[in-house]
Amino acid sequence: MGRPKSTRVTVREIAAAAGVSPATVSRVLTGQAVVADGTRAAVRAAIERLGSPETAAPRRTGRPGAVFVRCPYLLTDYFGTVVTAVAEALDRHGRELILSAGGSAQRNGALAALPHRRDLAGALLVLPVEESSELEQLRRQDVPFVVVDPRTPVPRDIAAVSASHFTGARNLTAHLVALGHRRIGFINGPGDWLAATSRFAGHTAALAEAGVLIPPELVTGIEPTSDQGHAAAARLLDLPQRPTALVAFNDKAAIGALRAAHERGLRVPTDLSVAGFDDDPLSRAAVPALTTVRQPLEELGNLAVSLLLRLVEGHTVEALHVELATELIPRASTGPAPAT
Repeated sequence: MGRPKSTRVTVREIAAAAGVSPATVSRVLTGQAVVADGTRAAVRAAIERLGSPETAAPRRTGRPGAVFVRCPYLLTDYFGTVVTAVAEALDRHGRELILSAGGSAQRNGALAALPHRRDLAGALLVLPVEESSELEQLRRQDVPFVVVDPRTPVPRDIAAVSASHFTGARNLTAHLVALGHRRIGFINGPGDWLAATSRFAGHTAALAEAGVLIPPELVTGIEPTSDQGHAAAARLLDLPQRPTALVAFNDKAAIGALRAAHERGLRVPTDLSVAGFDDDPLSRAAVPALTTVRQPLEELGNLAVSLLLRLVEGHTVEALHVELATELIPRASTGPAPAT
C-alpha cells in the first residue's frame, strides 16, 4: 500500500522509487527539459505512489535566492582570497551573498538552520568544522551545498572542491630531494585536517621514491600560524642532528621558520632550505623569497560557485568531487643541501 498522498515527500525519495536522478525528477516536475517518455512515466508512477506534485517537496530547481557562505575562520590570507573569489563569482551571476565568518560562525547554529531558510538558494561551506555525518544529514534535507576544501573526508554524494594537496606536497619535497636534501623537517598542519594528512602522504611518497624513511622527530603538527611555525622550526633546528631543509604547512608557518633560522645564525638557503605552501603575498615579500606551492584559490571559489549553481538549477553533475592542480613555485629560499 502506498504512502498517503497528503504526506510530503522529497525529490530524492521520488527519484529513488523511479530509479532516476533527482535532477530528472525536477525536470519532470517543472517541464523545463525534454525527458524520455519511459522515464517520465516512471517518475509519474512514483509520484502517484508517494505523493502528487503538489504535495511533493521538489528540489529548489532554479530557485531564486541568496547563497549562504560560511567560513568559520578569520578572513585573512587563504580564507580571504577564497571568499573574495566566491563573492565576485556570485555577483557575476546576480546572486546575493549572505556571509557567516570568523570564530563565532563555528558556534552560531547557522548550519542547522539552513533547511528552514526559504530565502536561500543554496550554500557554500569553506573548510567546515562539522563531521561528515553532519554534512550528510544536511544533504538528506535536500539543501544544495558545496564544500570548499573539506576538513575531513566527505561522502561521495556531497559536492566538494579542493586543491591537489598530495601532488603539491610530493612535488615540493621532490624538488628538495633533487637538490640533495634527505633530512627534511616537516611542519604539518592540524592532524585532523584532510589537507594535512594528504600533504604528509605526498611528502612521504617523494622521500620513499628516494629510498628515505622519515625519522619521527622530523615531523610535527601545528596550528598554521607564524608563531607556531617559529616554535616548531626552533625545536627541529635545535635537534642534535638538525634538518637541512624545512617544509611548512603554509607560508605563514614558513615565515616563522625563517625567523627561527635567522635567530640561530643560519643562512637561507646556504645552510638551510625553507619552503611553504599557498603562494600568498607573504611568500613573495619574504627575505629570501619563499619557494612554495601555489594553490588555485580564486579558481576554487569560482568552481565552487559554478558547481553550486548547477545543483541549484537541477542539472546533472557528473563529478561531485573535483581537485584542482597546484603548481610548484621555486624561489630563493631553497638551494642545494649543505655539504656534510
